Formats: sequence, structure tokens, C-alpha cells
Amino acid sequence: MRSMIGAGGMTAPVAALLAALVGTLIVTFVTLTGCKTSSQPTGVPTYTTSQRSKAAQANLQLGMGYLQQGNLALAKDKIERANLEDPHSAEIHAALGLLDERLGKDKEADKEYREALSLAPGDPSMLNNYAVYLCSHGRAPEGVHNFELAAGNPLYRSPWAAYTNAGVCQRQAHHETEAAQQFARALQSNPAYSEAVFQASDLDLAQQKYAVARLRVDFYLTNNTATPDLLLLGWRIAQAQADAAGAARYAQRLSKEFPNSAQARSLAANQANPG
Repeated sequence: MRSMIGAGGMTAPVAALLAALVGTLIVTFVTLTGCKTSSQPTGVPTYTTSQRSKAAQANLQLGMGYLQQGNLALAKDKIERANLEDPHSAEIHAALGLLDERLGKDKEADKEYREALSLAPGDPSMLNNYAVYLCSHGRAPEGVHNFELAAGNPLYRSPWAAYTNAGVCQRQAHHETEAAQQFARALQSNPAYSEAVFQASDLDLAQQKYAVARLRVDFYLTNNTATPDLLLLGWRIAQAQADAAGAARYAQRLSKEFPNSAQARSLAANQANPG
């Protein structure tokens, strides 16, 4: 099993679905324009609206970069500076929410995510951000609701990602039936979405529905570009079916097509130490 995603991408299977939220905060960096001046927060030089917006975006980008590097002190300095320069930016409040999460300030994080949503009601990115937070803090019903709101927004370009995240959230809460339904909605929305294929098939594998899981994986691999995660999953399914020849084919493709991947290394380690 693996963690939720934000804007796409894969993570290696792990026991705790929501432990590592790589890339979960979806921050849309936009340059705001304007020419009017207005009252300025204390401690911030007088700029035009356009200048303040540009400065805020620059500090936000710097802060997010530091956050990704794990430098929380500098991230805090830059993101809070961005908030002083543009206190009405939903993106900045979402970033503050993520920062507070990393600092272990859950109540403050919740407040910032809700503030982001109040500034950008119905925005799919803000809904997704808050949903990830809710699911990772044991609030699955609220999280799933927000994912579904994001997916239902006609302006959201990738509703299948939100449905997949909702399924991961349900699975984390041990609601396997509901999780399967969300993965099915994701695949109905986009049959070629590899993450939904992985999640649905990994769930089937866990429930010993080997034939269904393998059929889905093989159909994807036949009609789309392979991913290291799905090749490794195919190997795991074949192993569960005691199909040595099939497992060998998945392993061969993985080592040939993705020789430097973490999945290939994991498989090699498993084969070297099968016990």
C-alpha cells in the first residue's frame, strides 16, 4: 500500500498509506497584477499591489523550496513574510497549513487550510490539500468528502487523482469496499491512470483476488507505458499465484526497462534473500 498523491507521481509501497505525503500540497503559483496602492501590514515597506503580490509569490516559492529541503526555520521565515505581503492569498495560507503540519501544530494547520478554502471556496487544489490533511489525521469521512468535492468541480483537470486519493483514504480507514468503489470511479474517469490501476490491483491482491488484480495490471501494461510500480506489483501477484514463469517475466521487464529504479533494487534484494 502507499500514500496519497497530489499532482501525480508514484511512491514505493509502504505499510502506512499516509506516512509520507510527498508532493501532496498543490500550490499554484500565480502572478497577481494590479496598480493600486493600499494599506500595508506593519513592518512591510510600502509597495504597489502588483509589487507586493510579486514579492509574496517570490517568498512563497522560496519558502516552499526550503520546506521541501526540510529547512523549517527558513521556510517559516519566507512563508510568513509572504503572508505579511499578501494576507489574502489562498496559496499562502495553504503553505502555512503545510508548514504548521511539519511543525506538529495540528490545530494551527487545520485553521490555515480552512482559511485557504474560505479565500478560494470550491477551489479543487485547496480542497485536495485539506482533504490530504484530514485523511492523514484520522478524519476520513471529512477527507473523502473534500476529495469528492474537488473531483466534482468541472474546472478540475484530474478528477481521477482525487477519486484515487479518496480510495486511499478509505483504505487507510479500513473501509475496503468503499475504497474499491473510489478506485473504480477513478478508472472510469481515466482508465489509463496508472496510480488508480496500482491502487485497485494492490487492494485486490490484499484480498486474494489474484486473477482480477493480474488481469487489470496486464491490460494496463499491454496498452500503456509500463511503470516500475506496476511491474513489481505484477511480480507480487504472480508470486501469490505460484506462477514462477509469469513472475520471471515481470522481473525481467523491470530489470531491463527500469534497472536503476528503487523497485528493481527492491526486487533484486528480495530475490537474493527470499526468506
